[in-house]
Amino acid sequence: MTATPTRSTSAVWRAGDPVGDRLFAAVGDLSLERGGVLPDVTVAYETWGTLSPSGDNAVLVEHALTGDSHVVGEVGPGHASPGWWPGLIGPGAPLDTNELFVVASNVLGGCQGSTGPASADPDGRPWGGRFPFITIRDQVAAEVALADALGIERWHGVLGGSMGGMRALEWATGQAERVERTLVLASTPYATADQVAWCLPQLLAIRSDPAYRGGDYYGYEDWPVTGMGIARRIAHTTYRHEGELDDRFGRSPRAGEDPLGGGGRYDVESYLDHHAAKLARRFDPNSYVVLTEAMNSHDVGRGRGGVASALRAYRGALHVAGVTTDRLYPLRLSEAMVAARTGTEFSVIESRFGHDGFLIETDQVGAVIARSLGTA
Repeated sequence: MTATPTRSTSAVWRAGDPVGDRLFAAVGDLSLERGGVLPDVTVAYETWGTLSPSGDNAVLVEHALTGDSHVVGEVGPGHASPGWWPGLIGPGAPLDTNELFVVASNVLGGCQGSTGPASADPDGRPWGGRFPFITIRDQVAAEVALADALGIERWHGVLGGSMGGMRALEWATGQAERVERTLVLASTPYATADQVAWCLPQLLAIRSDPAYRGGDYYGYEDWPVTGMGIARRIAHTTYRHEGELDDRFGRSPRAGEDPLGGGGRYDVESYLDHHAAKLARRFDPNSYVVLTEAMNSHDVGRGRGGVASALRAYRGALHVAGVTTDRLYPLRLSEAMVAARTGTEFSVIESRFGHDGFLIETDQVGAVIARSLGTA
């Protein structure tokens, strides 16, 4: 199989780099769920539309594991990849900027402008392997601080898919009075044993890479991109449905290569290599580790009497949507949330693409967003 390309530290956003459409909020020190304080936190974010005088039209969009604040938009200075939800924000779009003020932040622990492992500690050195363990609740606490900085007392809606759905659900259960409507897409109320199990080999792949250096690889030319590439290959396989992979690639060899002759690849292997290399060009392995462990921490029922009790305490409008072929966050987890709370709306997204259906089936997702926000 082909080697994952190396990359320099310039692939991670740093102060002084082009910022694209990013804005930055210095939200101060952040107390963490497991104890301790993360000092001088910065949250990178992007906005679309205009906040109403009463502040009642704001919607927060939450990104998934390797996403960022660039929900829609082009590749360009400051943005290594195009928006991950094209067509869903803008005039007349499901997130209609004629009516709504849309906000998307880069998650705490990320690598696209918000405080994360590549950020400077109080002594000016990158945090690296010393970056503290954070939870989904800590990520939401940073977003609460951002909302305060923007003067948003209550969100008209909070929505997200996958890891973004975890944060949306945490807003609803931990900050219930500040969220009028919540949409949880292709996600779960807690990280299941199966999800944690899939994460383990990904974490081991990165940490076992000799270039990882305990997370303190900043300043070196060789980063642990080989380990992160393996992690991405594992993860991406769980993002797609086995039937789609078989229909799309079958047992076809890569053009010009012979898997039976030693060293050649099947098409599906080339596909996974491509996605591994793509991520290596724009994502920090340390952030991959930090965010994966935060996802493993996810449980909205922790300290709240269990999942059902936590969900029932939310008085806003909750809409849950699952993808038919999702094998990472199976439809049964969405159905369980609906069953646990009377009045929860439920939508099913038909897709052959597995978990990634929430990113690919934009027409269906757009319709669900419009219904959940009351704009359909």
